[in-house]
Amino acid sequence: MADNLYSVPKFEDTLFPLKKTLQSKGNLYLMEEPWVMGILNITPDSFYKKSRISPKNSEIIEKAGEMLGNGAKILDIGGYSTRPGASALSVKEELNRVIPVITIIREVFPHALLSIDTFRHQVAEIAIQSGADIVNDISGGELDPKMIRKVGELGAPYICMHMRGNPQNMQELTHYDNLEKELLNYFSEKQKACREAGIKDVILDVGFGFAKNLEQNYKLLKNLSLFSQLGMPVLVGISRKSMIYKLLGTDSDEALNGTTAAHTIALVHGASILRVHDVKAAKEAIDIYKKVYA
Repeated sequence: MADNLYSVPKFEDTLFPLKKTLQSKGNLYLMEEPWVMGILNITPDSFYKKSRISPKNSEIIEKAGEMLGNGAKILDIGGYSTRPGASALSVKEELNRVIPVITIIREVFPHALLSIDTFRHQVAEIAIQSGADIVNDISGGELDPKMIRKVGELGAPYICMHMRGNPQNMQELTHYDNLEKELLNYFSEKQKACREAGIKDVILDVGFGFAKNLEQNYKLLKNLSLFSQLGMPVLVGISRKSMIYKLLGTDSDEALNGTTAAHTIALVHGASILRVHDVKAAKEAIDIYKKVYA
């Protein structure tokens, strides 16, 4: 790819391009503005303690309803913690965590868009069959070579993230000769593989915090608009992450203000979806962004 592809676009070219669409299970969704994806962690060890939800139906319904009421367009359900150094989990245990949650949310909120946060094709398949709409894969098929083909068979939209290694060793794999160029090439190749597998809708996620150090995370945030040239919606997952609280000398509990600031920067640089713990704050950032730039 030519070097001039890696120059920063003009400011006016970074604004959210309207009228993107997403198809799932025969439904067409119009993305006329950035969306909020609310995080539902069915894990005992996710990095932000307040995001952990017990498998009790009442708590799940309450949290899902709150997020949808505050403006979430997607609920992202995950049963495998992917924080740095997280413990491995069996497929069976992951399924035991997420499938009952998907089932109850689909029953109570039949029109909600649900994504399954997994890198395993077996979990993705059963989750989609149980009511999920989207597959959110932190590994872009690298941890399970059957994933992309399976998502194509399922006819589901696919969120393809960049990561090196796995959650246990990814922070040892942060050397890049040219970070943006390597990620652009990665997503170009993944986009082709997804199309060949029959996946119609691909959303890219640069993978903030996954095999990237603090400086690399902020470099990607600054140059996020580069990835819009690939023609795919861009999902940003930076909510309460260490790139925010380590910079500010706080912790995940105190990282909401920093998260909102970073979300605003991401929106200006072309983010299509914000994956967040705090739906209300993210939706307010989008509303202010729209008032200025719409």
